[in-house]
Amino acid sequence: MSPGDLMLTEIALIFGGLVLLWRYGLRKEARETPPRLTTWPASGTDFFVFVWLVIAGGFLAPMAASHWIKQAALGREYELILSTAIFQFGMLAGVMAFALTLGRRSRPAKPAPFPTNPILAGGAVFLISVPVVSVVSLLWLGLLKLCHIDAPQQEAIDLLRNARSSLPFAILLFSAIVIAPINEELLFRAGIFRFVRSHLPRWAALLLPAVIFGLMHMNVASFAPLVALGIIFSLAYERTGRISTTMVAHALFNLMATLLVMAGVDL
Repeated sequence: MSPGDLMLTEIALIFGGLVLLWRYGLRKEARETPPRLTTWPASGTDFFVFVWLVIAGGFLAPMAASHWIKQAALGREYELILSTAIFQFGMLAGVMAFALTLGRRSRPAKPAPFPTNPILAGGAVFLISVPVVSVVSLLWLGLLKLCHIDAPQQEAIDLLRNARSSLPFAILLFSAIVIAPINEELLFRAGIFRFVRSHLPRWAALLLPAVIFGLMHMNVASFAPLVALGIIFSLAYERTGRISTTMVAHALFNLMATLLVMAGVDL
């Protein structure tokens, strides 16, 4: 895809996102739409066990597999990619462990059915996120430049660009577009946001998981854009009551970022 095609595509996405942002976010009727998300009746102990299991799963899985990875002598690129994928699978294992044990006694009530297909709703949320994240990214990078703060790229971007064979690239792509959106939405939106929303003011519930979401990626350049993205996803989850909506939006956002990286665009 040529630079001109990329620019036209980005303009189309931004324009479509602005239209949807006005229709579903800024209009009076949209702002007065009651949220469909119900509360999560988990105790504080169960909530912290949930977070601990997810985080522990993410860090323990690569540690457990590190010996095998080094013994296989696959090379530095392969080791980093496998460690990233295993981290994501470890987080998912933590979610499943909680769901099969303590999660049984604190299942939240099901919300009223959302009238729109979660794939269509997720696509709309993705489009809404494009202009918002683009503006926040420009402002944030400008602020970093004014403060003379270096903003290196995320390690995952370098891995995508430098993957020399199809298998490592496929593993990284599957992890970024499928596993990461599932894990991170279950942790940050279905877990942290849903629980904190019942115990703190709404603004704090929206901000706290978004800030943690941004910090988790450990990259100063992407911090503010990811905070904005996290807030958008929490608002969408609150409005629809369906975590599948934000999973789809998250997957589409990661797919867009991957395509831009493959096209040589600096993120």
